[in-house]
Amino acid sequence: MIEKNYQPAEIENRIARAWEDAGAFKAGRPERRDAKPFTIVIPPPNVTGSLHMGHALNNTLQDILCRFERMRGRDVLWQPGTDHAGIATQMVVERQLMERQEPGRRDMGRAKFLERVWKWKAESGGVIVNQLKRLGASCDWSRERFTMDEGLSRAVAKVFVELYNQKLIYKDKRLVNWDPKLLTAISDLEVQQIEVKGSLWHLRYPIEGRKFEPENPSSYIVVATTRPETMLGDTAVAVNPKDERYEHLVGMNVVLPMVGRHIPIVADEYSDPEKGSGAVKITPAHDFNDFEVGKRHGLKSISVIDQEGRITLSSNEDYLLGLPEASLILAEELHGKDRFAARKLIVAKLEEAGFLEKIEPNTHMVPHGDRSGVVIEPYLTDQWYVDAKTLVQPAIEAVRSGKTSFVPKNWEKTYFEWMENIQPWCISRQLWWGHQIPAWYGPDGKVFVAETEDEAVGKALGFYVEQEVITSEQAEAMARDPKKRDGFITRDEDVLDTWFSSALWPFSTLGWPDSDVDVKRYYPTNVLVTGFDIIFFWVARMMMMGIHFMKEAPFPEIYIHALVRDEKGAKMSKSKGNVIDPLGIIDDYGADALRFTLAAMAAQGRDIKLSTQRVEGYRNFATKLWNASRFAEMNGCALPANFDPRSAKETLNRWIAHETARAAHEITEAIEAYRFNDAAGVVYRFVWNVYCDWYLELVKPVMMGPDSPAKKETQAMVAWARDEIVKLLHPFMPFITEELWAVTAKRGQLLALAQWPTYKNLDADDAENEIGWVVDLVTSIRSMRSEMNVPVATLFPLILVGASAEIKSRAGRWSDVLKRLARLGEISFADRAPDGSVQLLVRGEVAAIPLKGVIDLAAEKTRLDKELARANDDIKRVDAKLGNEKFVANAPEEVIDEQREKREEAEARKTKILEALDRLKSAA
Repeated sequence: MIEKNYQPAEIENRIARAWEDAGAFKAGRPERRDAKPFTIVIPPPNVTGSLHMGHALNNTLQDILCRFERMRGRDVLWQPGTDHAGIATQMVVERQLMERQEPGRRDMGRAKFLERVWKWKAESGGVIVNQLKRLGASCDWSRERFTMDEGLSRAVAKVFVELYNQKLIYKDKRLVNWDPKLLTAISDLEVQQIEVKGSLWHLRYPIEGRKFEPENPSSYIVVATTRPETMLGDTAVAVNPKDERYEHLVGMNVVLPMVGRHIPIVADEYSDPEKGSGAVKITPAHDFNDFEVGKRHGLKSISVIDQEGRITLSSNEDYLLGLPEASLILAEELHGKDRFAARKLIVAKLEEAGFLEKIEPNTHMVPHGDRSGVVIEPYLTDQWYVDAKTLVQPAIEAVRSGKTSFVPKNWEKTYFEWMENIQPWCISRQLWWGHQIPAWYGPDGKVFVAETEDEAVGKALGFYVEQEVITSEQAEAMARDPKKRDGFITRDEDVLDTWFSSALWPFSTLGWPDSDVDVKRYYPTNVLVTGFDIIFFWVARMMMMGIHFMKEAPFPEIYIHALVRDEKGAKMSKSKGNVIDPLGIIDDYGADALRFTLAAMAAQGRDIKLSTQRVEGYRNFATKLWNASRFAEMNGCALPANFDPRSAKETLNRWIAHETARAAHEITEAIEAYRFNDAAGVVYRFVWNVYCDWYLELVKPVMMGPDSPAKKETQAMVAWARDEIVKLLHPFMPFITEELWAVTAKRGQLLALAQWPTYKNLDADDAENEIGWVVDLVTSIRSMRSEMNVPVATLFPLILVGASAEIKSRAGRWSDVLKRLARLGEISFADRAPDGSVQLLVRGEVAAIPLKGVIDLAAEKTRLDKELARANDDIKRVDAKLGNEKFVANAPEEVIDEQREKREEAEARKTKILEALDRLKSAA
């Protein structure tokens, strides 16, 4: 028996246990051994993570697909797991050590520290997995993987070694994003661009061979910079080759102020003649663009800032080479100073010597570490790189040829732009937690790359015996006793970028390279569902690695969903205080309401504006279904054994069968096309409007009447349609539907494993014509009543104009229903509409309602004219704002969207008012 009140909290835990106990989500179930597989890999959340609204959206959409395909009989594998999250996890454990006043990481040593991280992972890691289960994620949790599992670690080592042997991994000295607090290179995704109110310093660089005089512009060239401290490492000044102001200076040198280094003036397109003075200082060791300019012109790279963000000069041979005595004294003064303290000192000295022309306020974006919060330093250092340009070519071709496609398609343009301009991928990180790079160094620095230490030792000993550095006897002794090779061969201390192991996720989670059984069955996957922000960092790299090692792209389709924003369209952030916690929403409204809200708003290419009011609305939708099911139960509606809806004879029952089949077809098509919002919209309208508001309302006279064949058939059809509804709604709202299925169907089978509705021969156009006419007529009359301010208590007659025999017959059959639902007096027929009546066109038939004497037509016209003027004023006000270029350029995106929505709402109001005015004209 269905409980009186719908209480999500009481249902969800119990239903989740039932799924788990039954192994409902396991891939490879015996009865599906020969079924066609359907595979999705979860974007692995950080092991340190907690469920946020982006996770909720991403996993809701994946779950809809998995539940849908599971019900269609597929062997579904939704592969779950978590990412080891190098920096994030290491920081969590280091913070824990500090809070407990225990020895720090470096005092503890690498081995002991890693033990503590694994201990933390066992005790506290993976909280997000249980949170995903609360959301209803139907992953095969028995296959949960972790990017540092033994099997996945073997895959990482194998890939690294093979790519190294193919010369696709190498070591190089290049600029990286360096975090001076965490002391590691970080990826672009871990860099947060923050708007800062800073300054633009205009500096005078004396031209070689000319006497420097601040009042004489021909004696110097002006460069503008936001980072005067990096001038110490300048090795050129660049001007645009088309800039006539500097044509005569190209090829000459300037003398670096205070330093004395002579550096060339080079012509390069990078310099923008419209920006600043049109001349820019080039510091290849401390700026990514300058690094590329330096490569083009063969410039030296001089590092003047160290790993901790301090000036490093007094022992810097590259800097000191050939400098005059005065510059060496300056080097001593600046050496060891923090970069920002050095900036102030350098600016003061430049000003004192006349080299500072002016300072302008300058608001600009400055890169910060998203975890450390400090300003990121472009830093020249030795790191390991992947030759992404070579690996990316087949990945580009896979999308260009259509073997892999993006949904929405416009993301392909972004993908190509990123891929065609790809740079070498820096894969080394100066951390301890992660996959340690499988490279070992001999006493002379020679690198030996191997999957295991034993293999590396074997290679190294063989090499040094051949080189006669050691004897074969020494080699044999070292091979036997690891202690005897201490210090002879040492492992690279760095670990791999987290994205390196994530790039292997679609096949490493299937047992590769140890086994290919699951790889053969479940690779490639069917679709990837992810956010646009990691197309380059994760999607592209999975494409590269999947094609290179599996010889096939990891997925034929990539569905890119949008962002979840707050109700005003602003991006959620802790600093704004507008973060909506999905777990809090689940506590308050239930997981089903949150899931349905996200699905209903997930229009392709459009961000979601989430409000708790919308979630509450969909919780009410769940309550509506619950109460409808209780109504059916209380009225004896149960499904007889072997019931066939095609046997229904009553027009109303044939109509609901027809509408059910139509809804199922539309929902199926929408899910297949990743139009989740359309699918949710169809099922919502079908449940709320068609089934609850119309069908159950229209069957009440039969249900309340005496027993009869019609009543028996109707009871069966009410139960049948309810069961079909819970099937169609299950991918979106799994908990309430599983509960209703268990209570009402009593078939001993989980709804999660039931068959998705497919129908034959349920079309009933004649029934749809009849019931659809009743529904549309009542709806039109109710709308007219609302628009024209006719009180609900007022009954008025209905005249059907020029009605055919069929319409007259229908009106007779449904007369009582029409009078009750549309609040009508008499229903009559006429050849023409009487004077003073409003005319409604319903499915090609004219219905007239005499309103003269019922309402004051003149007063109503005056009211509507005022409403129309208000709507026009609202439209003009918005148009003025959106037509203001300054407003559009400066207003936040969410404000622009809000204005557009206001205009749409005003236009919709205007349309309704004009329709009401037209009706009034016909009544005049």
